[in-house]
Amino acid sequence: MDLHTAVYNAAHDGKLLLLQKLLAGRGREEIEELLGEVAGGGTPLLIAARRGHLDVVEYLVDHCGASVEASGSVHFDGETIEGAPPLWAASAAGHLAVVRSLLRRGASVNRTTRTNSTPLRAACFDGHLDVVRYLVGEHKADLEVANRHGHTCLMISCYKGHREIARYLLERGAQVNRRSAKGNTALHDCAESGSLEILQLLLGCHARMERDGYGMTPLLAASVTGHTNIVEYLIQEQPGHGQLSGTELPGEGSSQMAGNRCSTPEEAEPYESCCPTSREAAVEALELLGATYVDKKRDLLGALKHWRRAMELRHQGGDYLPKPEPQQLVLAYDYSREVTTPQELEALITDPDEMRMQALLIRERILGPSHPDTSYYIRYRGAVYADSGNFERCIRLWKYALDMQQNNLEPLSPMTASSFLSFAELFSYVLQDRSAKGNLGMQLGFADLMGVLSKGVREVERALQLPKEPGDSAQFTKAIAIILHLLYLLEKVECTPSQEHLKHQTVYRLLKCAPRGKNGFTPLHMAVDKETTNVGRYRVGIFPSLQVVKVLLDCGADPDSRDFDNNTPLHVAAQNNCPAIMDALIEAGAHMDATNAFKKTAYELLDSKLLAKSTMQPFNYVTLQCLAARALDRNKVPYKGFIPEELEAFIQLH
Repeated sequence: MDLHTAVYNAAHDGKLLLLQKLLAGRGREEIEELLGEVAGGGTPLLIAARRGHLDVVEYLVDHCGASVEASGSVHFDGETIEGAPPLWAASAAGHLAVVRSLLRRGASVNRTTRTNSTPLRAACFDGHLDVVRYLVGEHKADLEVANRHGHTCLMISCYKGHREIARYLLERGAQVNRRSAKGNTALHDCAESGSLEILQLLLGCHARMERDGYGMTPLLAASVTGHTNIVEYLIQEQPGHGQLSGTELPGEGSSQMAGNRCSTPEEAEPYESCCPTSREAAVEALELLGATYVDKKRDLLGALKHWRRAMELRHQGGDYLPKPEPQQLVLAYDYSREVTTPQELEALITDPDEMRMQALLIRERILGPSHPDTSYYIRYRGAVYADSGNFERCIRLWKYALDMQQNNLEPLSPMTASSFLSFAELFSYVLQDRSAKGNLGMQLGFADLMGVLSKGVREVERALQLPKEPGDSAQFTKAIAIILHLLYLLEKVECTPSQEHLKHQTVYRLLKCAPRGKNGFTPLHMAVDKETTNVGRYRVGIFPSLQVVKVLLDCGADPDSRDFDNNTPLHVAAQNNCPAIMDALIEAGAHMDATNAFKKTAYELLDSKLLAKSTMQPFNYVTLQCLAARALDRNKVPYKGFIPEELEAFIQLH
């Protein structure tokens, strides 16, 4: 163990005497170096604050000159927090004595992490009321500094269910109607977490029922998450609450309150009603709650109970509230329609599968296709069918969800990427299952694989149309890798000449986009790289793949394309010890003598054991043009500007 790590470990374990011994007699520069970050990104002071070792913290600051503001990486609840100052770590862990000590020594009370989280927000997250009171009461910590998602201290307190912290923040003037980046308020957070007492507290402080960026009211948010207590409270006639609002749009009537006079819920002022009737909001909430009971709680009888109440409200007083007519019936839902009469509703109890389709229909109608939960539960239902062996129905549902995601979500959305990966894993399993069972297994058709492959290429095309270049994005690299896995699987399916042509057209579309993954890898680089195999939890394709390489080359992939280190696919194939793929690349015109940024040829990168067995002779592939190009470069002959650009590129290749 080196000295730096020993110092860090002593601070971590709170061993002050050992720490003093390790640092005794050392010069200022050496001490500064020892108090810097270790490989994990944390500093001795940061980890001592995180662990609550007050004596170590004060020794490091007072006697060793450690900066109270030096930030680093620290671990909480399985997550790594980047750019955390020591005060943030102490506040998050609830070490009040350390918090006091750091503030007395000049720590900034509002200094944030890389995600813009303050020490106050950290204390609110884990419910450390004493730390919250000290930061706000003694040091005037800013209540309204929001993190990168726009979530405030009040919002996180409500979401985590810390009632006394929420009450204290409101008493100190926290803005009760503040919105996050996605438009949600503290009321939404209460509804999502099921904190009824805090929700009542917020209503007593004039919190308004507004819609977030997805059009969700707190009432609908409670329905989606299955918090029946919140739904029941909000749909019943509460004294002084008046009618449900639930339709106020973002930006309307959203002036913030500098301070809130907290009253009891019974003293709260009536909501300003914006909707034609509270009955419609209650009906939708109950219907959505029933859908949640079906898919999330797996309680069909509970779902039926809520749907009965909704149906009664729809028919209340003879004034029927009609459901909107669907534009078209959906194959993925087996062309099901929503029930409209009590008789149709009661008949559902004999058909559980139809109840599950009703839940999907209700969710799509109320939440809309852009809400993540809509496509999520379609995919969930498909996965359930797959688990029971009904792959055809799973594929239909997943395709419908994927279309919904591509039409409504941003390119490379994590949800869309998850859909593509799920398809690849399912197709891989089905092909293995068919191979094991023969004719008894499901016959996975070309159209199924080709349809998803084409949508994958479309996702890459959409991503490349974004203003920001996605080349360094891990998500973009993963998207290309999944396409290659789908192509790997497609090679296992028999194709007619016309289908083969369609496949090549789609691959050509991909190559025409010129997508680049990590380190500037082209699809051809990735096809010869073993790391491409690791795309999900389950193995799909195995890379390097000669079959995928041949398809890419047939469709026009450049065998001499370069990554950011000037490696050609031939270099990557050599690093992965794949002579057969190297032969295919050379046959397609790859230059055996091309050098990378480190002046190495692919042949020089081959494993020595393979090299001894290889019949590959580099000089068999070197032309007179190659030798001339190398001579020009080696002898520093000026050529730029005197010869065509194509020749310049050829010389630089060597």
